[in-house]
Amino acid sequence: MEIKLISLVSNLGKKLQQQGLMIAVAESCTGGGIAQVLTEIAGSSQWFERGFITYSNHSKIEMLGVNQHTLEQFGAVSAKTALEMVEGVLTNSLANYAISVTGIAGPSGGSLEKPVGTVFIAWQYKNSLARVRKYLFKGSRQQIRQQAIIEALKESLIDCS
Repeated sequence: MEIKLISLVSNLGKKLQQQGLMIAVAESCTGGGIAQVLTEIAGSSQWFERGFITYSNHSKIEMLGVNQHTLEQFGAVSAKTALEMVEGVLTNSLANYAISVTGIAGPSGGSLEKPVGTVFIAWQYKNSLARVRKYLFKGSRQQIRQQAIIEALKESLIDCS
């Protein structure tokens, strides 16, 4: 893990621990990458609660309670789905802060409306309103996934400050 990413995760972990918060994540296009980097830090069990890798629509419905109608109307890669995912994390975990990520990492699967690199990231504190942001990342599948991981962690660090 690169030094910048280690520093980012370490700072996020310190903020979470100082505030007595536990974080959990729901990941689709990042395939567990956020959970992986969070658990690279020794002692992360003090502030990392769990991760959901919900790559298929069925897993989003079953594990997080994403509404099938949402997936049919807006698609798996949408602000609405990211918001339902982050709410599902808080409902189905002991965490009081959550992140969700859904997107198209490519190299195929994109469309004119949602090109490869389209990613939605949502954040939420328990009993607070969720926030979501749309990103359009460029590069290879690996680069898009890496950018999504970094942005999710950067936004969380800002959010926890």
